[in-house]
Amino acid sequence: MEIRNSLNQYLLAHHTAVPTYIRNKLVKLVVDIGRLDWPHFYPDFLPSILQLVQHPDTALLGVILLHTVSEELAAPREDLSMARREELHRLLLAQVPIILHHLNNLLESVLEKHRHLVAATPPPSPTQGESKSSRHASLLLFSSSPIRSDTLLSSMFRSPGRGAHMEALPPLDEASQQLSAATLTCLAHYFTWTPLSTTLTPQLLSTIFHFAAFGCEGKASHSSSGGTNTTGAYSTQTPYLGVLSMNCINELLSKNCVPQEFEDFLLQMFQQTFNLLQKLTKESSTNSSGNRLEELDEDYMERFTDFLRLFVGVHLRRFESNPTFPVLEFLALMFKYTFRQPNTDGFFRCLDIWVTFLDYLSTRLQERSADKVSILGRYKEALTSLVSNILQKLLFRFNQSQLEELDDDTLDDNSETEWQHFLCQCLEVVAKVAELFTAETFQLIWEPTQEHVDIYFGLEKYITNGVQGRRLTITAENDCRRLHCTLRDLSSLIQAVGRLADHFIGERFADRYSNARMLVERLVQVVSYGSKVKLFEVSTTTESVLQQDFVQVHAQALAAIKAYAPWLEQLYSESVRTNQERDKFYNMIVTLIESLSPLINKQVPERVVHSAVHLLLSITTTVRPPFLLRLPAVQTLYTAASQGACQGLSIEVQLLLYRSLSDYLLLPWPSLAEGEQDWTSRATHHQTFTNELAKNFVALKGSLDLATDKQLQERAKSVIRKAMRVCQDWIESVAGEVVRTKQLLYQSLTPVIETTLGIFPIYLSQTDIVDDIMSFFLALFQGLRVQMGVPFTEQTIHTFISLFSREQLLETIQQETGVAFRVIEKFLKILELIVVEPGSAFKAFLPQVISICMEQIYPIISPRQSPDIKNVLYELLHTLVANNWRYFFPGNVLSALQKLEETVEHSSEFTAIFQAYGQSFLQPDIAIFRQNLESLNSLDFKWKLYSKAIFRETMLWQFLTVLLQVLVHKSHDLLQEEVVITVYNMAAVDFDTFYAKFLPHFLTNFDGLDDNQKHVLVQNFKIEKDLPSFTQSVHRFTNDMRYYRQINSSLPAGSVTF
Repeated sequence: MEIRNSLNQYLLAHHTAVPTYIRNKLVKLVVDIGRLDWPHFYPDFLPSILQLVQHPDTALLGVILLHTVSEELAAPREDLSMARREELHRLLLAQVPIILHHLNNLLESVLEKHRHLVAATPPPSPTQGESKSSRHASLLLFSSSPIRSDTLLSSMFRSPGRGAHMEALPPLDEASQQLSAATLTCLAHYFTWTPLSTTLTPQLLSTIFHFAAFGCEGKASHSSSGGTNTTGAYSTQTPYLGVLSMNCINELLSKNCVPQEFEDFLLQMFQQTFNLLQKLTKESSTNSSGNRLEELDEDYMERFTDFLRLFVGVHLRRFESNPTFPVLEFLALMFKYTFRQPNTDGFFRCLDIWVTFLDYLSTRLQERSADKVSILGRYKEALTSLVSNILQKLLFRFNQSQLEELDDDTLDDNSETEWQHFLCQCLEVVAKVAELFTAETFQLIWEPTQEHVDIYFGLEKYITNGVQGRRLTITAENDCRRLHCTLRDLSSLIQAVGRLADHFIGERFADRYSNARMLVERLVQVVSYGSKVKLFEVSTTTESVLQQDFVQVHAQALAAIKAYAPWLEQLYSESVRTNQERDKFYNMIVTLIESLSPLINKQVPERVVHSAVHLLLSITTTVRPPFLLRLPAVQTLYTAASQGACQGLSIEVQLLLYRSLSDYLLLPWPSLAEGEQDWTSRATHHQTFTNELAKNFVALKGSLDLATDKQLQERAKSVIRKAMRVCQDWIESVAGEVVRTKQLLYQSLTPVIETTLGIFPIYLSQTDIVDDIMSFFLALFQGLRVQMGVPFTEQTIHTFISLFSREQLLETIQQETGVAFRVIEKFLKILELIVVEPGSAFKAFLPQVISICMEQIYPIISPRQSPDIKNVLYELLHTLVANNWRYFFPGNVLSALQKLEETVEHSSEFTAIFQAYGQSFLQPDIAIFRQNLESLNSLDFKWKLYSKAIFRETMLWQFLTVLLQVLVHKSHDLLQEEVVITVYNMAAVDFDTFYAKFLPHFLTNFDGLDDNQKHVLVQNFKIEKDLPSFTQSVHRFTNDMRYYRQINSSLPAGSVTF
């Protein structure tokens, strides 16, 4: 007690004189004493702090103490027993109302003090810096329709009893700033853990919002100085208090579960927010743009946007139907706030809020379909205005200066440039609105698209043919710049058109047919024109800029039509069914094929080639009309591909091209009966195509020198790699298709498969080629296993098992390269496919598969950090046990009914598998830990693993011990819930044994505890048999074990314990 009194006296006397870090250490020490002694041995701990808060000279110290109390007592560290932690939380929660009352009084006193200054020195007008015309226009709804005036909104949302108080105040003095900042930070921490029902009063909410208004006053600097303290040291500017206030508000708003009685507070909160939002979106004459948001602190803006996100995402549903809540006016202010954001990150955050609102609106329409017309009518003007302004935002015609600043060269982690990300974010919102207002959105996009396409079509007359080739005669700098902007905008608008494709298919096809046909026909014209004129070949004065623009327009047009492939497919089906529009469909497809076929050429820019071959793939796989084979352009593609004319293209383009041509011959043609599919002719055509494409590879089978000629082996690698990738791609593309398709493909690939098996042993030690071969065989087993037949599958598996000997596996794994690991992973995945097969021929492989896993691979990888292989190995083991339970437990229904003792076969293999599971729980890899927990629980759910005698008698206690140790040591704390559930499932096998025998046994072998502590732990572990109660008991048990070990380890040597 003397130490405690001395600390308190020293802190009280010197808290303003000692360095900040010393003060904070003293505060922490005082609170730590209270954490141990309050209220039993330190009854005046909290009352004395509250007394400090009430005196001006010690108020700041009191607030810092209260903040530390919240940090240390609300969620104490684990150097306390669970009973003491719960007691502290309960006691502190009872004191929260009085604590918040005193904190509110502090903030009120600061405001009251400065209101007197306002009376003595009138502040600047709250509307200073705003043009007169802007004051009335500041609340115009969106772009076209005025709504209620400032006066009406102000009267609707005036804070109760605080109207005059919301006027601007002069900057606070330094002491007031420090006290206010500390108090707001303290409040925010209390709000993180206290229930809403004990947190708020109207007065406190109003006070916080008054401080939030400080953020509207201009940018503040808030750097720390003089060491770190609880509040930080702030400049003489007050706007940063707005940031701290918004932290408080957002803590309150982030609570999703809101008591009924708290909804009035929420409504008050949103009413006060309107005042702030109005102020933020008013125009200002203090900067050239008139945008007040440019003057504000970025942190404040981010917090305010977070507030709007929380409101719309969590709470809007509570008030959207409330007649006292003017949602349209809120959207009007949100609209202004969005389009006045000073940077793109802020704009993106606002777009995310609009997406959330649109998702909410879509859900509401589904729930209240009877009111759909009235709900849509209410929001039509708002949301169409949103689309209109987003389109202006993304078009160079209106927003060139900002858009030119966006980088369009460097790719981010999502393989997007900054410009592409911006465009995609904007179009995502446009597409969301189009779900609700398709016709209106279509019209907003269609009109500017038409205008830009007309300009594009007029460019041909500005092209001349000369000695140096084709040139564009538009050379003036301004004209080139305008053309650049037009082409960039046309590319964006075409992308927007493509984004609408989903809204014209399915059940909406007939209703929106005319609009969709107009779009697709126009896109076909753009593609045809681009392929004919080939503007990307034209020389210009600004070649690097305009040429890329021409490439981008052509590529986007091709990509947009690809998006409409499902619509073309539906048009074809309807034309066959109704015998209408056949000629129109035929002409469109022919025009497209003839336009894109010449583009698949190495002289064409890569971006255009890529889009062209993707479109070809969509036509041949999604639309696939039966007349394509008769088109000369398609026949030319088959010939060119077969004869190697596409070798100069990138491998990705080649794969897409070959897949397009293969799939068209393999997939059933839509809207035709089985007898009209012409399978025989197509099979012959596909085999011929495959043989031509793979002839160099198949020729390797007859090469007598390949096994001994190293140079020949090296030269053959490119041939092997390409053949494997092409064939793997074909298999994967039809893996989910009909049996006839798979049969045709397997027949064509038979020579390739036989050749691959023949050359496999030659390249066994060259992991780069083995990787490609294993990828091919993995795809083959996954997609065409039935077509391969049992005998050939057996032969293939025998080949693999003989080649992958223990020595070969060890050599491969010891390379410790990504390629080597992938080879082993694919081998294991092939084995996994084998163990799920039900036939007896495949069951014969089980002993060999288990031997490979447990005797050859597991001992090698167990000590290594190769998590990918381990994941695949444990997945194989899980699949093997789950699908072959009778291999270990061959019992039948009769023996189960007679309750005979269950027979176990292959017990050593069973035990080895689950010992490997147990070892994985001793490793740090959290992904494998999670995977194997799920695996064990899955096996228990399906086969009652934990109840089996062999598991229960030989392994259950070992697993329980390991899992409880994991909880005690917190080594895999992210999986705490999953671990507790697994412990519960294992204990539930025999709760009596768990409580009476296992727990004492577990503690007996646990170091760092004395006998009395172990006895207390067992006694305090309540005998509960439901999961929630059991979970609480486990948490209490493991926490108290850590607590006892900590206090025991801190005792000096020779200490006497009682």
